[in-house]
Amino acid sequence: MTEGVGSRGDTGAAALDEVRALLDHALAHYADVPAAAARLEAQRRRLDEPLRLALVGRVKSGKSTLLNALVGARVAPTDAGECTRVVTVYRHGATPRVELHGTDGGRRTLPVRRADGGLRLELGGTPPEEVAQLVVDWPTDDLLPATVVDTPGIASLSTGTSARTHGFLGADDGPAGADAVVFLTRQPQPEDVAVLAAFQAGTAGEGALTTTITVLSRADEVGAGRLDALLAAEAVARRMSADPRVAAVSSAVVPVAGLLALAGRTLRHGDFVALRALADADQSQVSRMLLTADRFTRPEAPVPLAAEVRAALLDRLGLFGIRLSIALVRAGVPDATALAEELLQRSGLAELRRLLRVHFTERGTQLRAGTALRQLEAVLAEHPVAGDDGLRAGLERLRLATPDLAELDLLARSRAADGPLQAPLRAEGERLLGAEGTGPTARLGLPEGTPDDELREAALGALARWRTAAGDPLAGRATADAAEVVVRACEALLAGLDGSAAGRGVG
Repeated sequence: MTEGVGSRGDTGAAALDEVRALLDHALAHYADVPAAAARLEAQRRRLDEPLRLALVGRVKSGKSTLLNALVGARVAPTDAGECTRVVTVYRHGATPRVELHGTDGGRRTLPVRRADGGLRLELGGTPPEEVAQLVVDWPTDDLLPATVVDTPGIASLSTGTSARTHGFLGADDGPAGADAVVFLTRQPQPEDVAVLAAFQAGTAGEGALTTTITVLSRADEVGAGRLDALLAAEAVARRMSADPRVAAVSSAVVPVAGLLALAGRTLRHGDFVALRALADADQSQVSRMLLTADRFTRPEAPVPLAAEVRAALLDRLGLFGIRLSIALVRAGVPDATALAEELLQRSGLAELRRLLRVHFTERGTQLRAGTALRQLEAVLAEHPVAGDDGLRAGLERLRLATPDLAELDLLARSRAADGPLQAPLRAEGERLLGAEGTGPTARLGLPEGTPDDELREAALGALARWRTAAGDPLAGRATADAAEVVVRACEALLAGLDGSAAGRGVG
């Protein structure tokens, strides 16, 4: 059967239309309050744009490399040049295009310079401190579900560089420039968690972990470059996800070797031929070459590969990627396509992309609607004006009438120390709310392809359990209210299953 619930997509689109109408009403109401009107206008525009996903982390955490892996091309600069000091927005476009947005409000198109199948970005002589952001259009389907934003490193030695990221995330009391965040870290520090908390306060409320996924970056370095380094990284990621500081601001922790992932996305036949030559050479000599980058790229080497070919391999895969690729080729991987797939799976990128889909892009409509309503709530609190009762009533009505927003809100609060879902039911409750996917099988914890009658039976069982939890006389008010949200999720799930079955019957 299909994975979507029939009524949910239509409901989300209808809710977004109502949010647009409410913001239009608010814009008319606040026409004479410039600060509020500008904030509402920016949020109104965002409703009609794709989800915005920001990559955030410290300097050299691997943000640009991960962005390139997600896009499948070297479009983001990875050196410590001027372009890494500005916010850069990558969005889908029919043709490559680069536009500079200045802090003075001006815009100008920059030359598109191609390099190695990707881009070479330059600021065209504009100082980084005079750049509000770069906007890059790139023709790839990978950017259709979400616009991806590369941000300058936080905790940078340059306070101006860090400030650009803080400002973009709304950490300086402004509206957030992203709907969700992928936070890259080797070991989260208190100031990192503070930045994420400030971002979430501006998008989905205090402690709204649904808007952040944490990446244990450069995962191949966790095990000192050994072939089992990624297994060691998975163990570190599990420990990190159990850290209360991280759990409070992040819905998941996943280890990713960004350079390995990029190699998997961009591997060429020539790369495979070179790697096969290394795999066929004397392995004791190759192992000694791979002890350091300098040894591997020496002009004289006991392998039939020119130094420039080895240097290109090192740039594309790194020492760990070369070691792993040689082992895979010697184990029987037959060609470049198969090797690329192996590298992608082992890099952690496939799991990250699954989490991005489950947590963010499948919920893009709800995330944008929820952010818009919270921004409107903030404007009403900060700029009370006569006659705003209708806006307040509309805000409350939309929240009550849109179950997806209530689901997101409850998911955001579920893992807090004082979360309303009790431990015995929390795992099932979060799953039913869509924490592992928004389709029927994901919500019910059943395999894809499960027959409709089994899905319906499981949904009825879940509904009965949560109705009992909601009616428990010993439960506190917060727990009972949370259980009611899960009950409504079960009812919506059943309605979708019944609607899907009826549609097939009519067909």
